[in-house]
Amino acid sequence: MSLIAPPVAPLDLSVPQRLHVVGAGGPGMSAIAIVLAEMGHTVTGSDMRDRPVLDRVRAAGVDVHVGHDRQLVHGCAAITWSTAIPERNIERQEAIAVGVPSLHRSGMLASICAQAKSLAVAGTHGKTTTTSMLMLILSAAGLRPSFVIGGDVTDMGTGAQWTGGEWFVVEADESDGTHLTLPLFGSIITNIDVDHLEFWGSFDAILDGFDRYLAQIPGPRVLCADDPHCAALATRHAAITYGTDSAAEFRAVDIVARNGSYTFTVEHRGVALGSIDLPLRGIHNVRNATGALAMACSVGVPFDVASAALATFGGVARRFDIRAVDGGATFVDDYAHIPTEIKAVLAGARTSGDGWRRVVAVFQPNRYNRMALLWPEYADAFADADIVVLTEIYPSGTTPIPGITGKLVVNAVLDAHPSTRVVWLPNRDELVEYLSRELGDGDVCVSMGCGDIESLPDEVVARRVARRADRAAAGQVIG
Repeated sequence: MSLIAPPVAPLDLSVPQRLHVVGAGGPGMSAIAIVLAEMGHTVTGSDMRDRPVLDRVRAAGVDVHVGHDRQLVHGCAAITWSTAIPERNIERQEAIAVGVPSLHRSGMLASICAQAKSLAVAGTHGKTTTTSMLMLILSAAGLRPSFVIGGDVTDMGTGAQWTGGEWFVVEADESDGTHLTLPLFGSIITNIDVDHLEFWGSFDAILDGFDRYLAQIPGPRVLCADDPHCAALATRHAAITYGTDSAAEFRAVDIVARNGSYTFTVEHRGVALGSIDLPLRGIHNVRNATGALAMACSVGVPFDVASAALATFGGVARRFDIRAVDGGATFVDDYAHIPTEIKAVLAGARTSGDGWRRVVAVFQPNRYNRMALLWPEYADAFADADIVVLTEIYPSGTTPIPGITGKLVVNAVLDAHPSTRVVWLPNRDELVEYLSRELGDGDVCVSMGCGDIESLPDEVVARRVARRADRAAAGQVIG
């Protein structure tokens, strides 16, 4: 397929100017605010409430205001906002009224991309981890990449930084078509799955979007051969491939899991490049690492440098994040929220080599509209769990739909696997109490979702600690 012209950035960021970020504490927007400030722009930000992430935004030099104010728009070269900010927002309205350019986050991110040689990671799953790996490899090679990543990188303590170097590494989000707006040099696509149908309408439209995305990219296009949709696009676009499949150009072979890590060899067109020690669980992370390595090698990074960097990779926040070990039970938090992600996380726990006795999966469904479309797809997602604990849907700002509850996932799992031990606990306190008593020595509890399930490990451990303290106090009184 022939290349088409890449998108044009809507704003020239080569000279310092005054910019305003609406919703500066939101997912993705805090990263934009930080990078703009580090580029040398005068940046203000606003958010409806104060929250910890805004401390990091302030530390980057952004003047953050709690609450929205029309006056913040005055004197700006442009404002930027995400899909979460409605058109009725007073700052967006004021920008229109006074003629200040108003950019969706995708437009501002595109403008940032235009200031460097930009490499993106796109795909339904694994973007954040793969982007983080690629950034770490380029850093180890001395290339000083700037980056905007969807989660905080453990090794860096942040998900965004502008260094002024030649390269920019960015996570390209397909949920609202952002990936199609970015002027890029190269891209990885990890996989393509059904998600965000509220925007795309159909899976065919998603595939067409990725097809158009690849046609805009003049440099290396690196796709996972293990995913059939990526494999088809790779053939169509003469792309570099990676994975465990025998057809992959960069292929992971001789894969061994041991004590929560993987050792494997990477071959390039059948010739061994060397081995990698990856301190992560899950075969999906072997694929992610191989993809990051393939891109890095494609832009000139030596294999040995990439391999050494991956051996030090500390992971990403909320990606198989071990939050606590209490009474012999291990508590893990993960962002997984759609079936393929859940299946990969639980398979990683089952085959990690840690020797866990039982895998206890806890899942909080997310968004009523997503669950209305996808609930049957969860039927086989929990195959590697010994116990499946399901909670009520976390709305994430969506409107309840009659008949759409977390119980649909319960029914899907039990209809497909009647012998599965499934526990339905829509009440949070009952959920915490159940887990605090059920989990024992050698168990791993993996709580998953993108809502407030993130705090569940802390809540369960606190309940267990309090119970032990009560027992100890009671024993002292009796004594």
